Amino acid sequence: MVLPPDPEVLRPHYGAFLRSGRVLLTGHSHQAWPDVAREGLLQSFEDAAAHVDDKWARASAVADRVRRGVAERIGGTADDVALGQSTHDLVARFLSALDLRSRPHLVTTGGEFHSLRRLLRRLAEAGLEVTVVPADPVDDLGHRLALAVRPDTAAVLASTVLYETSAVVPDLREAVASAHAVGAQVLLDAYHGFGALPFRVSDLGPDPLFVVAGGYKYAQWGEGCCFMRVPPGCALRPVLAGWFADFAALETPGIVGEVGYGPRGADRFAGATYDPASHYRAAAVLDFFDAQGLTVDRLRGSYARQTARLLEGLAGFDVRTPRGEGARGAFVAVRLPDARSVAARLRDEGVLVDARGDLLRLGPAPYVTDAEIDRGLEGLRRVTGR
Repeated sequence: MVLPPDPEVLRPHYGAFLRSGRVLLTGHSHQAWPDVAREGLLQSFEDAAAHVDDKWARASAVADRVRRGVAERIGGTADDVALGQSTHDLVARFLSALDLRSRPHLVTTGGEFHSLRRLLRRLAEAGLEVTVVPADPVDDLGHRLALAVRPDTAAVLASTVLYETSAVVPDLREAVASAHAVGAQVLLDAYHGFGALPFRVSDLGPDPLFVVAGGYKYAQWGEGCCFMRVPPGCALRPVLAGWFADFAALETPGIVGEVGYGPRGADRFAGATYDPASHYRAAAVLDFFDAQGLTVDRLRGSYARQTARLLEGLAGFDVRTPRGEGARGAFVAVRLPDARSVAARLRDEGVLVDARGDLLRLGPAPYVTDAEIDRGLEGLRRVTGR
């Protein structure tokens, strides 16, 4: 049996974020950074100061550490991983590689995060046809995605865990198979699974399969550090790839001839000049997780136990998160007509949660104690009068 981490053992390593005494039920959004993240940021400064423009060799090695950390968690190799400042950037590069002239149809769900939802809405305004499959009920969402695929579908884009409710989307393999049957691509957003739910890309479906996620949430890497897993052997030619996509050919003179790409599939989706500080921070956190034995299997045990405690304490509330352990992610959502007001009042009491429309989201984390969870629940009952 894999034992979950002990919050009391971990808390001394998160002194900067925890010293205020606030209850951080923001684990589904911005998790606390371990104190070593500061060391990573300082190292990025030191490398820039010492090496100036020659810092990029060191920054590249740090980026490779991040790629290895991703591959260790989702399977495959570091060569399969393209990095980006946000999943929005990476999804835009992916969409720019599709043949949308001959395949002007995209399939997605009604439960996607704002960046993808807005981008696809704008593409629909520009003339593409976007089928939005309602996310509720989630039980047959994968099946309904599969049914929405057509011969002119260019891609299916869907989450593995819904960001509003923490519901795990079942039967995605059926949607993947349906897309592949007509030659369509598949991109899965695993942001609310990465670092909290053990999975391998092969669990989601066969290649070709693109997976995006990032470190802002459960990985504790902070912002500016996202990735896209690119299927091996990918030969797509994204329009929006940056000059890093063909780094080895930079010295080739002239602008005639076909635009080239690097030798690896992930190279094709590389960006351009970026702030490497985010990767230094992420690399420091990856090393910390390794030192503490914070494997995804152990962390899943922590999240499963903590979300069960939240569900038990939310009796009488309109809970929108599935109760089955295998059916939910790492946070719990409740429906409240005044969710934003409740979140603001809880903040005044030193309990940090967030609201999305009429959904209040409570997200534990491995450094959050049972007493803090109970304090958050007591505050919620107090401000709602329940």
